Amino acid sequence: MSTTEVATADLPSGEPIPSSAPAPAPTPKPLPIKEVLVAAPSNIDAFLAHVQRCLQTPSGIDTTLLFLCYTSRLSASVLEALTRPAIQRSAKQLLALAASLPPSATLVFTARALPSHGVARILELAKRLRAFSAMLTDARTFLRLWGLLNMYFWLRRLVLARKQRAADEKDGIASKAKKEDRVENAISWLQLSSCIVFQALENGAYLSSKGVLGWTPATQRKASLWSARFWAAFVGIEVGRLFYESHKRGQRSREEKFGGGSKTAAQVQAEEMEWNDSWKKSVARNLAWAPLTVHWSLEQGLLGEMAVGALASIPGVIQMRDLWRRTAE
Repeated sequence: MSTTEVATADLPSGEPIPSSAPAPAPTPKPLPIKEVLVAAPSNIDAFLAHVQRCLQTPSGIDTTLLFLCYTSRLSASVLEALTRPAIQRSAKQLLALAASLPPSATLVFTARALPSHGVARILELAKRLRAFSAMLTDARTFLRLWGLLNMYFWLRRLVLARKQRAADEKDGIASKAKKEDRVENAISWLQLSSCIVFQALENGAYLSSKGVLGWTPATQRKASLWSARFWAAFVGIEVGRLFYESHKRGQRSREEKFGGGSKTAAQVQAEEMEWNDSWKKSVARNLAWAPLTVHWSLEQGLLGEMAVGALASIPGVIQMRDLWRRTAE
């Protein structure tokens, strides 16, 4: 901030000096209840239409389920944490009462000795939210059963791209811009390999848990752990890829940024802002997934329920906001 700006900010506002007599309070405007009620049906209709647009694609469905799954799990953990002091107080009171009685006395518990009815209602809500989250987790796992099909086409694209580059180089028509980036190529193959193993193990464990395959519970557990470990590998590779991409983008020349003079400075600035925003979101999502994949890779886990819900809600909220914005009319 410049000296002029500081000085200007320190100047009086120019408003008249208030008199000692208090100004009359403004008359409060009545709440337009009638207008709100009249507009409610159209607002609800617009909201439901927007939700319907979010659910028109498989990725939109998965994003919506992800958001609902982990925000409900986080909400359940928060509600349980809020009721914990009341439960602990009740337990201490009961223990103190039991300690004050003679050994031959008999304790009879009544509803008054237990936490209040409000606490019980909150715990019941938390239980239902956790069950809702578990159901959505199962639904998302079911929807991922066809993930290997997408990975086949991912593999196909990589193979075709390699063949095309080899043909171009053989004919001597490969330009500098089209030459193979060995780092990016290695990253793509590593990510594909980790995804294939992750999805195959998850599918096997899930289908066996439903009785479709014959893996034992011990084998299912081991497959789930190794599936999470390969997911963790994918996330680590993706974080590295994002920073490598940022490094490469920072090495571009002015001519490359301006497209050989076909772009204006305003266009370049807008593209840079959009790319940076997308890059930061991708980094945030993957950094949130990283400790979770490690947690699910370990027998005893690493994080508490609230930490799991909070971390997984980060990519859920980011992806849901982007989906909501893209599907707006």
